[in-house]
Amino acid sequence: MWFMWIFEIIGSIVIGVFSFIGRWSILAGKALILAFKKPLRIKRYFNYLASIGADSFPVIAITSFFTGGVLALETYNAFHRFNAEYLIGAVVGLSMARELAPVLTALLVTARSGSAMAAEIGTMKVTEQIDALEMMAVNPIKYLITPRIYASVLALVFLTVLSDIVGYIGGYVISVKMFNVNKVLFLKYTESFMTMDDIYHGLIKAAFFGFILSVTSCLYGYYTRGGAKGVGEATTKAVVVSSMGILIFDYVITSLLRIFNL
Repeated sequence: MWFMWIFEIIGSIVIGVFSFIGRWSILAGKALILAFKKPLRIKRYFNYLASIGADSFPVIAITSFFTGGVLALETYNAFHRFNAEYLIGAVVGLSMARELAPVLTALLVTARSGSAMAAEIGTMKVTEQIDALEMMAVNPIKYLITPRIYASVLALVFLTVLSDIVGYIGGYVISVKMFNVNKVLFLKYTESFMTMDDIYHGLIKAAFFGFILSVTSCLYGYYTRGGAKGVGEATTKAVVVSSMGILIFDYVITSLLRIFNL
């Protein structure tokens, strides 16, 4: 019967989703716990922090500057009708701090570093390098995945702070230099409307996004099958699923922070 076919599709989707959640949770739990077991290999954490964080900064800076600039440009068109151009600074600051900086940073890091994680680990999997690590009594999760997860969380927090600053500078340049908005009022109303809670709001999101993208990317790499084609498919899935997860949890985290008045 035709309706049985529909139930089969729904059932396979449900099983696939729960299987993914189970694998994701187990990998995340193991990676977090193994961080505290010797040997620590601190140098690997700093190496990944540099590759994920420092090497991503130019892309984040350029994107953030023009995002702040576009935000100021669009806001000016609306606020100019009410002679409220001086509020642009507050709008740019709040938008970057609470939403745009953490989300854009996470999506860019996913595209740049998340894909690299999936590809590197996936290549090691299909070439049996991970099996070789196990033969040498080296835990592949602790050695390959744990440092990437912790480095991603820290990198996302630092990059989000830098994105906040650069994005605000972009809005300032467009508003003050192009539209001749009073710079004193621009800065004054930003200070009046923004609080440290707005900054913390974005940083909490950034930490969760870093965790989500790193675990997801490593998961797809770790379970890669099928040679070079499998590596390509795993990399694509890692980026797509991580990006979707970031946007979904952006809403979830925002709702929770709103409930708890943060």
